[in-house]
Amino acid sequence: MTNTTSPLSEDEALKQRSRYLRGSIVESLADAATGAVAADDAKLLKFHGSYQQDDRDLRNERQRQKLEPLHSFLIRLRMTGGVCTPEQWLQLDKLARKYANASLRITTRQTFQFHGVYKRNLKATIAGINHALLNTIGACGDINRNVVCHNNPYLSPVHQEVYDWSRRLSDLFLPKTRAYYEIWLDEKQIAGTPPEEEPFYGKTFLPRKFKIGVAVPPYNDIDVFAQDLGLIAIVEQDALVGFNVSVGGGMGMTHSDTSTYPRLGEVVGFCLPEQVLAVAEQIIGIQRDFGDRSVRKHARFKYTLDDRGIAWFKGELDTRLGYTLEPARPYVFTESGDRAGWVKDKQGQWHLTLSILSGRIKDTEETAWLTGLRKIAKIHEGDFRLTASQNLIIANVSKHKKSKIQALLKEYRIPVPDDHWSGIRLHALSCVALPTCGLAMAESERSLPGLLDRLEPILKQAGMDRQTIHLRVTGCPNGCARPYLGEIALVGKSPGRYNLYLGAGFTGERLNKLYKESLTEDEIIAELKPLIEHYGKDRLDGEPFGDFLIRQKIVPEVKFGREFHAL
Repeated sequence: MTNTTSPLSEDEALKQRSRYLRGSIVESLADAATGAVAADDAKLLKFHGSYQQDDRDLRNERQRQKLEPLHSFLIRLRMTGGVCTPEQWLQLDKLARKYANASLRITTRQTFQFHGVYKRNLKATIAGINHALLNTIGACGDINRNVVCHNNPYLSPVHQEVYDWSRRLSDLFLPKTRAYYEIWLDEKQIAGTPPEEEPFYGKTFLPRKFKIGVAVPPYNDIDVFAQDLGLIAIVEQDALVGFNVSVGGGMGMTHSDTSTYPRLGEVVGFCLPEQVLAVAEQIIGIQRDFGDRSVRKHARFKYTLDDRGIAWFKGELDTRLGYTLEPARPYVFTESGDRAGWVKDKQGQWHLTLSILSGRIKDTEETAWLTGLRKIAKIHEGDFRLTASQNLIIANVSKHKKSKIQALLKEYRIPVPDDHWSGIRLHALSCVALPTCGLAMAESERSLPGLLDRLEPILKQAGMDRQTIHLRVTGCPNGCARPYLGEIALVGKSPGRYNLYLGAGFTGERLNKLYKESLTEDEIIAELKPLIEHYGKDRLDGEPFGDFLIRQKIVPEVKFGREFHAL
C-alpha cells in the first residue's frame, strides 16, 4: 500500500505486528506490579483514545524515593462536532468524579478529555464512556481524528446539514478492527469468522494523525486552514451547494529544526455535497500511500504536499476520483472564535456560549463549574455543544428553561460573558502542558490566568480591552492549541521561557512569525506593552492586532509554511 522504498520506522513496524492494534495491551493492563503499560502498548493505546502520562510535579521526588513515576492516563473522546446530550453529560460527570481528577477538559478539537485516570480504572472508565453511547476510538493515534465543525446546528437548516456531513465523514473513517471492543468491552472473538482486515487503513493505518474540519462562512470558528483536510461550506440562496476543499494544514513543528514547520491549508477546488465522502476518502488515501513512513517528524500530510507539489497532488486526486474538482467558489471569513453569551435563533430558542478558560470544568473556590453544570444537565432539554475554542454552548434552551438555567448559573457562580469581559480573555486558548504532558517544556494552562491578569490592564490603558485579540499559549511547539494562528502566541521553550510569535491573521488565513526567543513572562510583558500602546494610538479603524503588526513592519507576513523560519 505504501509507495516507499525506505525502511519503515519502528512505529510503523509496531503497527504492522500489533495484530490490528491489540499488541499486549490486555497483559499490560493485568500487570499489577506497575502503574504503567509496556512501551509498545503505550503507543498502541493512542489508537484506543488514551495517552500514558505521569505527574511531573512529583517525578523528581518519587525518583529520590526510588519509586516509579506516578503514572496515569489521559482519555480522549471521539465526539463529532462536540455534541453531548444531558444524559451523556451526567455520565461523563460521574466518571470524572469517580475515576479522573474531578474535572472535564474541553479540548481544541471539540471533545472532552479525562486526566489522571489510573491504570486499574482505565477499562472501567472507557466502558463507562461507551455506556453513554460515546466512545474513544481513533481519538488519538495515526488515524483520522475527531472531526470538528461549526458549533451549533440549530442556527439554520444549512448548519444542521453541514453537521450531518461531518458525522458521516467521521463514521466513514472509523477503524474496522474489533480490538477496541475486545479489550474494553469484553467482546469475544468468534471461531470461524473470516480473517480480520482493515480495508481502507491496512495493517499500518496512516503515517501520522489526520485531521478534518468543516467551517461555515463567515465564521472560521474551527480554524479550517489548520486541518489536513478543510471543508468550507458554500451557501447560495440559503442552501448548501457544496464545499471548497482545502488541503495540507497542520500546526506541529520542532524547535530549531527548520525542516519542520506549521502550514496553512490550500484551497484546491470545489465539490458537491454528494461528492464529499469520495473526495475525502481519496485525499486520505493519497496520504496513506505516499506519506513518509520512515521519519515520523516528516510524516504529516503537509510535508507530502510540499515534497511532491500541489500540481502532483491534483493530478493524483483526479486520477483516483476519475474527475477534476470544480474551481473553488467565492467565500469570505469575517470572524473566528466563538460568539459568547446568549443568542436567540429564528425558531425562538436560546443558546448560551460560556467562555471557559482553557476548557477546564472543575469546582474551585471561585466557581463551581462541575457541580453547576451537573445541576443544569438535570433540567436541560436541549443539548451541550463543545467548541474548538474550548468553550461550551448550552444549546436549544426554551424561554421557560432559560430563566431556570440563569438562576443555576448565578447560584453556582458560573460567569456569563458580557460587555465587561476583555476581548483577549474571551478568545484565549491553551494546551494542558505541565504537570501531565510528557512533551511540555513550560507551563501553559496553569500560567494563562496570571498572564491575562497582567495583559488586561495594559489593554485597558490603551483603550483596547474590548478589542478581540487571539492569544494562544502552549507548553511546547507541537501545536495543540493552534499557536501559530495566534495574533499573540507563547510557545514553551524551557521551564519559565517561551518563544513569542506575533502577527497571525484575525480569521486564521495567515501564520504568525517568531518575534523574540526564549523570554520570561516579565520579558514578554515588557515586549508586548509598547506594541499594545502603539496599536491603541495608531491602528486603522477596525484593524485587527495581527494586521497592524504586519502594516507597521513589526513582523513580516507569513502565508506559507516554508516561509515560517525565513529571516
